[in-house]
Amino acid sequence: MTDSAGARSLVNETFDEWPDAARALFDGSSLASKTGLTASLMTVDANEHVRTSLLGVGELYAPDSRTLCVALWPGSRAAGVLSKSGRGALTFVCEDAFYQVQLRFEPLPAIATQQSALLYFSGLIDTGETQRVGYARLTSGITFELGEGSETVLERWEQQIEHLKQAAALARRG
Repeated sequence: MTDSAGARSLVNETFDEWPDAARALFDGSSLASKTGLTASLMTVDANEHVRTSLLGVGELYAPDSRTLCVALWPGSRAAGVLSKSGRGALTFVCEDAFYQVQLRFEPLPAIATQQSALLYFSGLIDTGETQRVGYARLTSGITFELGEGSETVLERWEQQIEHLKQAAALARRG
């Protein structure tokens, strides 16, 4: 049995604004229903090594159609690279497609809280790309399940998203 040409072909689309389904993943709402989503933030360090940081929905927020805000631990490699180069690529799976989004990041204002020692960055989409094939559906990328203490994690994520929203709003007024 042979596939038709359409079933074998790669569908590659580009964008410079979040498609609706992707933006909905990062809208900061209904975090409990999105806990398994993992996005991969790739950066290139000073030695030109590609580094990957896995992020969940509690660390990602899209305040508008072209922006993605991220919350990172201060000692993480990604935070160090974004502070210096401002370049990163986010990959994830959404609606049967593989997404890769090139972003240009800049630091967001710090939000003074007792619980948060995170660094916040705002990334503007440089280019985005989706890929899908007719013969197979991507059903997930890297996924995870919250284990013991999941309520605490969800509470922390809710706070982190609120801090990202505050930092993004401060930057817009800036």
